[in-house]
Amino acid sequence: MQPFWCSVCNQLLFFENSVCLHCGSELGFDPQQLALVTLSGVDHGYQRCKNQHAARCNWLIADGDDEQLCLSCRLTTIRPNDDDDTSRDAFADAESAKRRLMHQLLALGLPVISHAQDPERGLAFELLSARDGDVITGHEAGVITLDLSESDDAHREFVRQQLGEAYRTVLGHFRHEIGHYYWPSIVVQAGQIDEFRELFGDETLSYDEARQRHYDSPAPFDPAGDYVSEYATMHPWEDWAETFAHYLHIRDGLDTAASFGLGIDGEAAAAAQAAFTGDAQARVTPIVTAWLRLTIGLNAMSRSIGEGEMYPFVLSPGVIRKLDFVHRVIETATLNPGK
Repeated sequence: MQPFWCSVCNQLLFFENSVCLHCGSELGFDPQQLALVTLSGVDHGYQRCKNQHAARCNWLIADGDDEQLCLSCRLTTIRPNDDDDTSRDAFADAESAKRRLMHQLLALGLPVISHAQDPERGLAFELLSARDGDVITGHEAGVITLDLSESDDAHREFVRQQLGEAYRTVLGHFRHEIGHYYWPSIVVQAGQIDEFRELFGDETLSYDEARQRHYDSPAPFDPAGDYVSEYATMHPWEDWAETFAHYLHIRDGLDTAASFGLGIDGEAAAAAQAAFTGDAQARVTPIVTAWLRLTIGLNAMSRSIGEGEMYPFVLSPGVIRKLDFVHRVIETATLNPGK
């Protein structure tokens, strides 16, 4: 995510800002321009999303928009009631993570179509609290469901440790589930299923049986093996979604680093390059190489302040081949957005 700059005073701004803290100018995010704009004057042509307070939303819509909700908020079809004090903050946190996801999808050029626009191929989000009953985070037929308990740091960390996960965030959940959502269009309908099966396996195998095996008798996980996470070992669909999410992590991390001029050079960079064992001809190779060079420095910084590794993953040659597949099918989808 790149930083932004106030057009009035040139103050550094961030994606969530709705006011410039230096000059007091009102700000809003225009998803058409992918830019934070200054709302100066009476004829700027924008109005704020109706969820400005409920979802802490700083996105803008055109004046006169009858729906009164921004591109991101209108995708949410089920949410807690406004008088639900217990879930209010969790809902706003989830919407904040969703806006980051939407920004990245728009920046990559992937189609974002609401379920209301296209009930067969559209996207919808149901943000539910487990306090109101059992909620399973997941995806089905274009509908992404999130248990709002995932917005609670203590709950999420407890689950992360229980499942032995290296990484667990609300944004990570959204990136994983959006991978499931895009799979039919950018893999199956795009004619990429044969290569998918060569890399990820046969997705027609029973998902329920694979899930039961995974939790009843999980196989030992090798971080240097062909899967980016333990959960990816469960079934080809989960392997795809975990790899897709990881690709989005890498792309957004690199974009942010480049925007702030972050990177490593010299001997450390040479060591990272020497350690790279991926396919030199793969299209994703420059991205992965830059990421490995960057994360060497980030992990060292994290350890220097007494924390664990910020990036606790190993990108094996098998994982890199899968990342390359994700990279290529996304490129193809954005070059052919109508398909």
